[in-house]
Amino acid sequence: MRTQQQINEIVRLLLEEYPLADCTLDWRKDYELLFSVRLAAQCTDERVNRITPALFERFPTLEAFAEAEVSEVEEYVRSCGFFRAKARDIVECAKVLLEKHGGEVPCTMEELTALPGVGRKTANLILGDVFRIPGSTVVDTHCIRLTNRMGIIDGTNDPVKIEMQLRKVLPPEHSSDFCHCLVLHGRAVCDARKPLCEKCCVRHLCKTFSGD
Repeated sequence: MRTQQQINEIVRLLLEEYPLADCTLDWRKDYELLFSVRLAAQCTDERVNRITPALFERFPTLEAFAEAEVSEVEEYVRSCGFFRAKARDIVECAKVLLEKHGGEVPCTMEELTALPGVGRKTANLILGDVFRIPGSTVVDTHCIRLTNRMGIIDGTNDPVKIEMQLRKVLPPEHSSDFCHCLVLHGRAVCDARKPLCEKCCVRHLCKTFSGD
């Protein structure tokens, strides 16, 4: 596992490499990000961004989603995969937001994970990107792969364990942005099958590259 000094330097260099790192889903309203993240499960952000403009135009308010027929929402999100479960969760989530939260997206982990279709990854994204809460740590496939390769975490693929380990070593004020950097770095350089180590800005700090 990397030392705290090494981890701090990895964070610094990746934030420097990707200064504009942000969520790649398109959204304007808080609940739109919540729904888009649900659609992005086992689907690319690019595909989600292609279908959400029509979805949000057809259902322009939270009330419209709550009153929607699940079958109609399914037609808009069909290409995202697992569309029936996703459409059902979106409609049910809209109802809960209106009935229990006054139409507002809640700002605590407990309240967010109680919503239909919302797990810790989604909740952390909302907490970090919407509410800017320090320490919000989004553990997606890129985060799992890169933190293991670099040696930032201690060899586990369990998202909750990784989140807890990262919360101990990442600067809280940079946790959310760092996770966005990992997504961009994972797509551009640290590919799952063939990482481009020669192009990596943190290769000299990486456990896999250095072999120690």
